[in-house]
Amino acid sequence: MDHAPYLLAEQLERDLGDPEGPGVVFSHANSLALDETEEFPAAICRRLEELGVHEYYVPAQYGGRLETYEQVLQLIRTVARRDLTVAIGHGKTYLGGVCVWVAGSPEQATALGADIKAGLPVSLGLTERAHGSDLLAGEVQGVPTEDGGWLVSGEKWLINNATRGSLLSLLTRTDPAAGPRAFSVLLVDKRAIPQESYRHLPKIHTHGIRGADISGIAFTEAPVAGSAVVGEAGSGIEIVLKALQLTRTMCAALSLGAADHALAIVLDFVEERELYGRKLVELPQARHLLAGAAADVLLDEALALTASRGVHTLTEELSVTAAVTKYLVPTGTEGVIADLTKLLGARAFLKDVHARGMFQKVDRDHRIVGLFDGNTLVNLSSLVSQFRSLVRGYRRGTGGLDGAGAAYDLARPLPPLAPERLSLVARYGSGVIASLPGSVEALRAEADANPAYKPALAHAERLVAAVARVHEAMEAHQNALTDVPPEAFDVARSYALCFAAAAALGIWRHNHRAAEQGRTAGLWQDGLWLRATLARVLGRLGEPTDDREAAEALLEQVRAVRGEGLLPSLLPLALKHNDEGTSC
Repeated sequence: MDHAPYLLAEQLERDLGDPEGPGVVFSHANSLALDETEEFPAAICRRLEELGVHEYYVPAQYGGRLETYEQVLQLIRTVARRDLTVAIGHGKTYLGGVCVWVAGSPEQATALGADIKAGLPVSLGLTERAHGSDLLAGEVQGVPTEDGGWLVSGEKWLINNATRGSLLSLLTRTDPAAGPRAFSVLLVDKRAIPQESYRHLPKIHTHGIRGADISGIAFTEAPVAGSAVVGEAGSGIEIVLKALQLTRTMCAALSLGAADHALAIVLDFVEERELYGRKLVELPQARHLLAGAAADVLLDEALALTASRGVHTLTEELSVTAAVTKYLVPTGTEGVIADLTKLLGARAFLKDVHARGMFQKVDRDHRIVGLFDGNTLVNLSSLVSQFRSLVRGYRRGTGGLDGAGAAYDLARPLPPLAPERLSLVARYGSGVIASLPGSVEALRAEADANPAYKPALAHAERLVAAVARVHEAMEAHQNALTDVPPEAFDVARSYALCFAAAAALGIWRHNHRAAEQGRTAGLWQDGLWLRATLARVLGRLGEPTDDREAAEALLEQVRAVRGEGLLPSLLPLALKHNDEGTSC
């Protein structure tokens, strides 16, 4: 089953060339050399722009090529699979423009789109040294001027591309009064303000993504035109929170790319390494760790597919979908990397020993993904704050069922994103959770016709019971809005796992017939990947399921896919390369 966004990513992979090949700009050797010197990957970013990747950061209606968020997911995943530093440094322009795509005027969005297409980096200025994630405490202020503009003063810190960026979506206090209506988003164009009115803060030396421009910017009465306001003055916090729903969803691409790379390195290693007279891949504990890591990656991929398509079809519920995705996919990838580290042993920390030492770079680089655009606790807290509406929707069976179906069905075209449908709360519950009974019924019907599906069905039925228990626990904490107890965060973690499992069932239900005929057919045969991922979810929910048969079969399929030159993935993506590329 070929799928257009995967084919787009496949083309980019070919055009970038073999990362181990000579003369390739975006090579592993170049990425490691830049990491050593903490140098920004400028030449690699130029190569991405030659191939037109940056045009997918701009919605089509504003002159770009972004038609669906699946495209962005798979393109950034492809870049991140080679080097997270590049994905974060180049992809920041997408994050920087999101506030304008959500709430800017057509003229503002069209102008920004033209700047991005011309290759100008854009940054997002939210955090401050003293306040971190507490956006309501921000002190960067804009004082109104007689001509309707603002004099901006203050400092933003730990900002990706703060120095390199030509434009900056800046969260600014435009009213001295307290509260969320005191803030506006200003699209600050450094080219339009006096150079003496701002200064760049020094680059921060980081443990991972060493070459990224993580710095800051300080303003001193910088004159900013009134036309720079994005949306309405005073709506800055709401705009940012809605924009973060999009950026948090797309952060899954960074984690998926890191997981892809780490898994590939270790799959190759275990095929070569011998211990006790046997290949490492033949040892039971190694096989157990590998199968679990592969299952977790496929679960995260199913969730990311649902989330990226849900941007278009479940827009009103993105406050839930984004929080689940931004919590679960980065933490899941951290677990995958930790498990794979046990197989590499000392080589996981060494340079120039195995795979050029890329594994230690992947490990270091990925640790930041769970922190930016809202860290783990911020996203879990967002889920806790919505427990009441989620429980009510679960009891009533409400939520965007049609939208969930459209997100799952990869053959269905997606409508354009309607940003006005973004909401800070999923008022009617979750369509993904509401779809679970229907997906289980479809699996039951399949198992009636083919007994090979019965183990997957047994896991799914246990999942339904677990989902009921999790919602009972959520109901006990639905009033926990302040001073949230630790137990409520544990319940939110369990909810995220239930959500991901429901998404996996939905993806299987709507695509398995077509996918069983494709290049990754073995992963779909008899519900194999679904069975293995559901077993992993049940184990993480505290209900261990010893399904070694599924784990063993999954590992063999992943090895086969890797051996055929494909990405171990739900859908086919060939890792083949051209000597010279054209564009994606």
